[in-house]
Amino acid sequence: MTDRPFQILGVQQIAIGGLDLGALRSLWVDTFGVEKTGEYTSDSENVTEDILTIGEGAHAIEIDLMQPLDADSRPKVHDPALNHIGLWVDDLPAAVDWLTEQGMRFTPGGIRPGAAGHDIVFVHPKSNDEFPLSGEGVLIELVQAPADVIATLRNE
Repeated sequence: MTDRPFQILGVQQIAIGGLDLGALRSLWVDTFGVEKTGEYTSDSENVTEDILTIGEGAHAIEIDLMQPLDADSRPKVHDPALNHIGLWVDDLPAAVDWLTEQGMRFTPGGIRPGAAGHDIVFVHPKSNDEFPLSGEGVLIELVQAPADVIATLRNE
């Protein structure tokens, strides 16, 4: 697989779900001291979240604390509790095209704007007969890295 037309540059985010956003906030913000830098709510994604940030610039890692708007509806952002990991990608459209050709299964919705304003797509955690490649049990978010992050992380 050396003809890969994209590069994974680093971890962009870690998303943690639970039924009580207040309890998650108490642990991560109040106890650990991680800075809350934003909020996001989406009916279609069944989520309300606090966005936290560790580090700065290209080395910043987002921690999304997520609570479902309706615990009985899908997607169930709290199950599993470590909901997904996000990875910076230097060329998201090329990555999606190439990975699709390799047989990668993506979740419905295609490339779209994410909570932090970057284009995203999700690799499905489970394969199927049509798409034999998957996240092997992990939901993986591929995130289009902005130019400054690409320049910094490629040069390290």
